[in-house]
Amino acid sequence: MRREPWLHFCGPKDLAGAKVLLECLKRAGICVRTLDGDGRCGEGILCFSRVDEELYDFVQELSRNKDGRVLAIPTANMAIDTSLMWQLLHAGASDVLMWSSGADLGERIKARLERWRAVDDLVNSPPVQASLVGASPLWRTVLRQIVEVARFTSVSILLIGESGTGKELIARLIHELDPRASTNELVILDCTTIVPELSGSEFFGHERGAFTGAVGARDGAFAVADRGTLFLDEVGELPMPLQAQLLRVVQEGAYKRVGGNAWHRTEFRLVCATNKDLEQARVSGEFRTDLYYRIASWVFRVPSLAERREDILPLTEHFLRLFRPDNPCLGLDRPVREYLLSRAYPGNIRDLRQLIGRISSRHVGPGPITVGDIPPEELPGDRLAPRNWRNADFEPAVRHALALGAGLKEIGQAATDAALRIAIDEENCNLQLAARRLGVTDRTLQMRQAARRSRDGGSRDRTAG
Repeated sequence: MRREPWLHFCGPKDLAGAKVLLECLKRAGICVRTLDGDGRCGEGILCFSRVDEELYDFVQELSRNKDGRVLAIPTANMAIDTSLMWQLLHAGASDVLMWSSGADLGERIKARLERWRAVDDLVNSPPVQASLVGASPLWRTVLRQIVEVARFTSVSILLIGESGTGKELIARLIHELDPRASTNELVILDCTTIVPELSGSEFFGHERGAFTGAVGARDGAFAVADRGTLFLDEVGELPMPLQAQLLRVVQEGAYKRVGGNAWHRTEFRLVCATNKDLEQARVSGEFRTDLYYRIASWVFRVPSLAERREDILPLTEHFLRLFRPDNPCLGLDRPVREYLLSRAYPGNIRDLRQLIGRISSRHVGPGPITVGDIPPEELPGDRLAPRNWRNADFEPAVRHALALGAGLKEIGQAATDAALRIAIDEENCNLQLAARRLGVTDRTLQMRQAARRSRDGGSRDRTAG
């Protein structure tokens, strides 16, 4: 059951302003709840009357790396500059609204909350979760943006990312979410396989007798994709002549078949993908500038698996269910989990999928997958450090904290608090399972939770009216 959005005031409370805000929310039909510190906060409204580091920290905690939605609103008597808004967005706020006592404030808030909920409902829907697996903050942020653009616009989209990151799956999702295109064709063309001599026919189609072997008329990609979606994979491989022809069709929405004189109309959503740096190719003259700006109304960089390592195990479980439907609860021994988390995946998700396919085919009998199920050619070397979680992101974070004047005690406490929050979130607030993940007793976890709430409560009491 969906919870109401929360409302929280930070800083000395402006009672008159709070009354006005509550009345605006009531007129807009928005019921709010008191913010609690347990579990995922969801979306809510943060009204503040003072700006300091504690406010930024509070916004960051509420957003949980933008997993929660925070709508920040300064009180009526606050004079703020533009830089504050950017800082709040960087801290994790989803939007910042200037205070208004007019009747439209509640409607402005309502519109944003409704859009966020619509997007999150789609992101969390079974079809999306079943095809684009992952819950890491980076992945969810990218997925939310893609879902919003797919559902609420009809513009062209460019997906940039390494091979194997799931760009074709994303293109299929965009097609399915587009209200206009979802009932029509999704046409996929791999630009690396197009034969130059037949490229005109592939895109435009041809008339009977247009060339040797054209025994009948044929529709090309532009015709089949009409009122649907055209997905051009590896668009950076398109030769210059085809780039010019594609540009004309995208601009004018019309084309002629090879060997024909009649103009045909077409309207489709264009989704392109590439593992090349098209911006650099545009600067160097290898890709047409005018076409680039036509296909890149929205550009999304699809993260590599190395950037979303938190998703390795959820993806593994997903692939195991695909490969072993006879054993949907097939688990992993701890050394296998450590191996999967420490392994490099140069082929990204496709690489992981192939590995899990080989491992699952070797596993027999009941019980979890063990180290013996890993193919011999995949065995790690003697020097592998399976628990080497101190990767390239860990030391810079500590270095940054030290540069800001944080001491050892403060850094250690922050690391502990982060581990507590992550473990509890990932175990859906089940403290027993979270304690097991953290290697502590249930009682120890409860005491640490109480101490963290006490610290957080004291910090908020200093900022909340």
